[in-house]
Amino acid sequence: MYHFTALITLLAILMYFFTCINVARSRGRTGVKVPAMSGHPDFERAFRIQMNTLEWMPIFLPSLWLFAIYISDAIAAAIGAVWIVGRIVYFVGYSKAAAKRSPGFAIQGIASIALWAGALGAVVLRLV
Repeated sequence: MYHFTALITLLAILMYFFTCINVARSRGRTGVKVPAMSGHPDFERAFRIQMNTLEWMPIFLPSLWLFAIYISDAIAAAIGAVWIVGRIVYFVGYSKAAAKRSPGFAIQGIASIALWAGALGAVVLRLV
């Protein structure tokens, strides 16, 4: 069973849901009306946080699950938790200024690469 990985998946989805709500709240605070996608720097940063999280989900989630299946549920979940922490650091930093997004981006990027590389290595080893 993959209970830890399932929990991390649900927390990652919650994190993404939170970024969606943040964009809606930012629209209200900044006056950027739908369907506009720009107009106020605070809104634009909130929107980019949401979109960047969405862009990474198709890399993160399959890698997380393949790592869990081929290597370890607990280790996948631990690395997945690091990814979520990275996304939170990214959110906090980028919300303040675009230049402050890098540490969180690096944390989540390294976690994603670790999951992907681990899964790829485990699959290849089983094919040989």
